[in-house]
Amino acid sequence: MIEDRRLNVLRAIVEDYVATQEPVGSKALVERHRLGVSPATIRNDMAALEDEGYLTAPHTSAGRIPTDKGYRMFVDRLAEVKALSGAERRAIETFLSGAIDVDDIVMRSVKILAQLTNQVAIVQYPSLTRSTVRHVELVALEGSRVLIVVITSSGRVEQRIVELAQTPGEGLLGDLKSRLVRATLGERLPEASLRLAELIDTFEVDDRPVVSAIVTTLANTFSNERSDERVAVGGTANLARFGADFDTAIRPVLEAMEEQVVLLHLLGEATVGPHVRIGRETGRDDLSGTAVVSSTYGPDGESFAQLGTMGPTRMDYPATMAAVGAVARYVGRILADG
Repeated sequence: MIEDRRLNVLRAIVEDYVATQEPVGSKALVERHRLGVSPATIRNDMAALEDEGYLTAPHTSAGRIPTDKGYRMFVDRLAEVKALSGAERRAIETFLSGAIDVDDIVMRSVKILAQLTNQVAIVQYPSLTRSTVRHVELVALEGSRVLIVVITSSGRVEQRIVELAQTPGEGLLGDLKSRLVRATLGERLPEASLRLAELIDTFEVDDRPVVSAIVTTLANTFSNERSDERVAVGGTANLARFGADFDTAIRPVLEAMEEQVVLLHLLGEATVGPHVRIGRETGRDDLSGTAVVSSTYGPDGESFAQLGTMGPTRMDYPATMAAVGAVARYVGRILADG
């Protein structure tokens, strides 16, 4: 019973500190929360929580604020993910459903996530290497050029133009397209790339230069991993809203936002559903005042990439976790429908 009561005191302090940005005292807890005990008991509980490393006193006043350990306890044992309002859910669905391609989906996801959380939003572009081949098209252009179009299960459209040494006939292009589709449809891109090499020797010798040029370009497209390292960032202006206690952390956050690799590292090994890293759990001492909430996204529960938010450790974790989870689910549905 004592442990449960102290956990309730910790929950109340975290919620009040996030709301007010001020250290929380026993008097405030009595006035704002029905804890069912006297102020003296609450003070004893606060002292015990401080001794255990869950709270700290920023100065000599009686108020306390949560430590990273306190936030971790709050997230792991106390926080209940807030349900988004109907208006918020409709806003996400309406805004994201208007996207015209995967790049537009990413940019819209960044914008809506930053708006919902009032934090910095980070969205990784869908990984080509984790995608499967949905469609391959060959289009004869003027002269001896051929346009290769690849559509992946992540909704990404890749286009390449091949300059050939000779103009291919319609029959050869049609036959090559059919074989390419049979060999690669539904395959993950790395595996599809390996299967392409086997096709060249199945064509007549005179056709192999054309086939080889197209197949080589297509294989290079399948093995291109640049999208794995691309992220979009939004909500930078929200840094100004975090309060004076976050001023010293703004510069490291801005520096981190300039490095794609750092941002991917901050998202961490995200899981399906919100994953929270607090303070030094981010792996960077200069971001010790920062927390990251992230999740993977993809169609039908697959993991194509990650998205999340970055803000002060003093954040509304339940609301942020709800927003990150909801946007990840909606993006996954859109990719699945695409």
